[in-house]
Amino acid sequence: MHNQQAFELLHDPFRNKGTAFTEEERLANGLEGLLPPTVETLDEQVERILKQIVRWDNDLERYMMLRSLQDRNRTLFYRVLTSDPERFLPLVYTPTVGDACEQFGHILRRSHGVYLPVTARGRVKDLLSNWEERDVRFIVVTDGSRILGLGDLGASGMGIPIGKLALYTACAGVPPRLSLPIMLDVGTDNEGFLNDPLYAGIRQKRCDDETYYAFLDEFVQAVQELFPKCCIQFEDFSMNHAAPLLAKYRDEVCCFNDDIQGTAGVAVAGIYAACRAKGESIGDQRILFLGAGSAGTGIAELFVEAIVADTGKTREEAMKHVQLFDVNGLLVQGRTDLMPFQKPFMADAPACDDFVEAIKSFRPTGIIGVSTVQGAFNEQVVRAMVEVNDRPLIFPYSNPTSRAECTAEEAYEWTDGRVLFGSGTPMPPVKVGGKMIKPSQGNNVYIFPAVGMAIFATGAWRVPQEAFLAAARSLAMQVPQSFFENGRLYPDRGNIRAVSLNVAGAVARTLSQLGHARNHCDDWDKRIAELAYRPEYST
Repeated sequence: MHNQQAFELLHDPFRNKGTAFTEEERLANGLEGLLPPTVETLDEQVERILKQIVRWDNDLERYMMLRSLQDRNRTLFYRVLTSDPERFLPLVYTPTVGDACEQFGHILRRSHGVYLPVTARGRVKDLLSNWEERDVRFIVVTDGSRILGLGDLGASGMGIPIGKLALYTACAGVPPRLSLPIMLDVGTDNEGFLNDPLYAGIRQKRCDDETYYAFLDEFVQAVQELFPKCCIQFEDFSMNHAAPLLAKYRDEVCCFNDDIQGTAGVAVAGIYAACRAKGESIGDQRILFLGAGSAGTGIAELFVEAIVADTGKTREEAMKHVQLFDVNGLLVQGRTDLMPFQKPFMADAPACDDFVEAIKSFRPTGIIGVSTVQGAFNEQVVRAMVEVNDRPLIFPYSNPTSRAECTAEEAYEWTDGRVLFGSGTPMPPVKVGGKMIKPSQGNNVYIFPAVGMAIFATGAWRVPQEAFLAAARSLAMQVPQSFFENGRLYPDRGNIRAVSLNVAGAVARTLSQLGHARNHCDDWDKRIAELAYRPEYST
């Protein structure tokens, strides 16, 4: 007789143990003969994966292997990731996920998550109901319109929600059963994909805004009805939709936008750490941004809020500490081409379309690149920063690596090793002062998984800006003092689990103090440690 239960067990990634099923479990579940007879430990299974992964020729193939592992055995997948975060996080997320998204339709093997096409308007709740888990706490959702620095990838952007949620678990211990990646397929204007026979999305141009916002509203309302304790993370939405969506929903439902708020949290953490390195306060800093989209304005907003909170300056005074520069030059009074979310950052300054001249005039202590323009922080730009600073902050935050404004090697060389550095994508080791160092990466991975864990622990129903300021401060305080000598501003990713749980504790306390928590606790650090998922087989 066909043993349906045994096959279901082997194909359930949450319950499958593969060769780690004991002899007793094999007998009880009808698994005898369906597995090789050797019973292995979880660590032995990890060792096999580690030996297999080095045989692949490139990181995209390693990404595909790990995704296949995720689909068949979640415990083993997360045990591999947590065994060496420095090695594996770049394989399941940036920079490799950028290549995976560009090739998504060609490497697709097994569907993961939920796809909601705009052609299903009026039936979104029905489609969402097909997901088997009823207790969903975290949704990462994208419409594929601005994937990393790669632009409109349509439904191929699904790799981003999948990767982000893997980091929720690997970095901060959010139980993987609680997460759901979602693609809102509203079409694509990418002609290459529309003409690609293996493209996995609907073959039509992006819908108009009226249809778009109605579809998004139907989605958000469906989530509230089906998953009332769920937090929605908006991810990689285009500039013209990201800020309006956050403004519309942030006070209505539990949600945040990682590109705006997570990026802001990690950037402000870098600025706080730089203050520690220089023995200065955040009120002493002036930041010039290259890029004035949702990420740039998001960082600027949180930086301004940090100055107000820490120094007692008014918002008007704090706003004088930031200037933003986009493709048409400095954001100044009188410009008529700005979107509503950019207008608060119009500087009372002369028009300027030369970034080096903007540096000489504003004399910033740091520059942050969110432009996706490779090489925009050229030697002239970096040396201009050295002329006005003893230790300049250089943050090329655009990713993937092919879109970074400069490399770590360039930043260290052109500043004679005096730079305080953070990149948005992993950079190879650099020789500084006769020794090799690993440049700091200011990746959102330090922020959003920890914020997610805090939301899970507290049962928060809203995610205020103060949560990201708390995360930034906690992260900055965890940078070892010894790192500052070599311009490093972020902890090692090898310690990301411990760092993330500390950040989560700080955020949980803030959420509780502000009255946003459903749950109550006297020791949030202890509670979060108890809740954190550990990749171990249940007995």
